[in-house]
Amino acid sequence: MSGEALRIVVRSLGGPEVMEQERFDPPPPPAGQVLIQTEAIGLNYIDTYFRSGLYPADLPLTLGLEAAGRVVAVGEGVSGFRAGDRVASGTVPGSYTTHWTVPAAQVIALPDTVAAEDAAALMLKGMTACFLAEDILPLKAGQFALVHAAAGGVGSVLVPWLRDKGVKVIAHSGSAAKAATVDADHSLHGDLADLAPAVRDLTEGQGIDIVYDGVGKDSWSASLASVRRRGMIVSYGNASGAVPPVSLLDLSRGGSLFVTRPTMFDYVGTREELERTAARLFDRIERGVVRAAVNQRFALADAADAHRALEARQTTGATVLIP
Repeated sequence: MSGEALRIVVRSLGGPEVMEQERFDPPPPPAGQVLIQTEAIGLNYIDTYFRSGLYPADLPLTLGLEAAGRVVAVGEGVSGFRAGDRVASGTVPGSYTTHWTVPAAQVIALPDTVAAEDAAALMLKGMTACFLAEDILPLKAGQFALVHAAAGGVGSVLVPWLRDKGVKVIAHSGSAAKAATVDADHSLHGDLADLAPAVRDLTEGQGIDIVYDGVGKDSWSASLASVRRRGMIVSYGNASGAVPPVSLLDLSRGGSLFVTRPTMFDYVGTREELERTAARLFDRIERGVVRAAVNQRFALADAADAHRALEARQTTGATVLIP
């Protein structure tokens, strides 16, 4: 296999231009791990955070947190997986590669009904949507949720997931074209300064029960002004930059509001939690509630171009890298 494997490496922090191609020889997987030959790799906004240094990581760094493919080798002590198995993972760094070494405890077997591209597009985003919709707040049918960046990777999964629960979804997207792709109770677009009044109008002045905000700095004020008394803001991303320092008095004045800044890794911290979350995702895929919506494909070697398109908000749905 000498020289046949390829990975994308970041040796210094910065823009997409810091991403380099590197040929390598994959070593045999160590004890407790498996070597996966990837067939499709998921692109996520969090990848740009690690590349830019917004999220700390040791250098050199191989980006990526999700991919799907087949097991080509297993390390000592691994049970439950063997060469040829179709698998995926969405919780381990380093997936921008043709050959990915992953702890077996973080690998999920793929059902025959789930294609590799769909899994690569949905493991991280889909499990994120799962814990957002199911584990943070037990929403009931008829309650209102606001989803920012509703046409994006997580948003395009979260909206139908919530609607399947009977939650009334107000979706917001950055353009009319993106809003037209979102099947929500109300799909809005345009200036964020106009969003809160629109939300109040749609909820008879009450505001929404929960807002899912993956945009960050630009959307924070709109989120704060859209939430009803004792409502919740879930800030799970920073697509426009980090949320500014939050005053607890603002939460009091907004109506005794709740705020959480979750990460998926705190919701899939055990093997049982990971398997349960993946099973709920596969159930939604198999029932047709959630679709991968892979709208962009880039070669792994062109990962920098994929990052440029993502940061320029030129993508909708999911994007995958093909080795």
